[in-house]
Amino acid sequence: MRLSAMGDVAMTVPVLRAFVKQYPHIKVTVVSRPFFKPFFDTIPSVSFFAFDEKERHKGFFGLVRLFRDLSALKVDAFADLHNVLRAQVVRTLFALSGKKTAAVDKGRAGKKALTRAENKVFKQLPSMFERHLAVFEQLGFTVDLSHPDFPTKAVLNDQITNITGANKQFLIGIAPFAQYDAKVYPLDLMQEVITQLAQNPSYTILLFGGGKKEMELLDGLAAAHENVKSVAGQLKFQQELQLISNLDVMLSMDSGNAHIAAMLGVQVISLWGATHPYAGFTPFNQSIENSLVADREKFPLLPTSVYGNKKVEGYEEAMRTIAPEVVVAKIIKKLNH
Repeated sequence: MRLSAMGDVAMTVPVLRAFVKQYPHIKVTVVSRPFFKPFFDTIPSVSFFAFDEKERHKGFFGLVRLFRDLSALKVDAFADLHNVLRAQVVRTLFALSGKKTAAVDKGRAGKKALTRAENKVFKQLPSMFERHLAVFEQLGFTVDLSHPDFPTKAVLNDQITNITGANKQFLIGIAPFAQYDAKVYPLDLMQEVITQLAQNPSYTILLFGGGKKEMELLDGLAAAHENVKSVAGQLKFQQELQLISNLDVMLSMDSGNAHIAAMLGVQVISLWGATHPYAGFTPFNQSIENSLVADREKFPLLPTSVYGNKKVEGYEEAMRTIAPEVVVAKIIKKLNH
């Protein structure tokens, strides 16, 4: 069970893909929001159960109904990869019915030590993937992530290729937004990155985002370049996943798009402002050198939060210490390899 957020749900995918490969005789049912179902469609032996937040599974008695719905599937064990109140209720009901249960340890104490202003403990914490593996370990299943398995690149239909264009020697995805401003690379610097990349006619740069305001900003970033295109609002979610699977590299903030690309086997360059890879949210199977972080010598309180939701006075410009030239060079290096 993992209900939200998008990036966190995406981070369960590599673990489940490895699990079913190593335990093909085990049936896995994923409980999550209906929107996330396409994440799991290509994983064999995995069924999807849609959590109905608004009606059937709303409130405490809705969670009791969820427990009964899942019990009808003859569940032997319950893996709580969320460990919030809703999941805790369902997990407790399974435990009381005599089933094996295990829950993810979010490591809140370590994250607090990493992000506090005084007596900061600046060290790498276990990744969310390691924390998910520990849940299955508690249930008696050791899962090896050292040889990850990824889905094959999707075949793109005409609707998608009409947007991307037929001549696509290299496809570069850019997702310039995040839930919180403290995680967003300044748009003028992102424009510089796009302008430098667009000078190479063999590159097609695709901009990802959602919402009316983001779509308008993406249109502005793409306007001056024939080989830069915004795909926001033009594709269904399933089609966006298919397109992302075909990217040669994705440039993303510390956000859901980074984890979506990584779960599909795409190289991800991620930019970090208020947050930091040490909190354990580095995209799956990515080298630490793929994570470009703000300058901690100039901004020693970084990271200031785990999720980027805390504003610290004087730290608004921290991401400006990541030079556009460095970002472009990193992308080109990945393409050349």
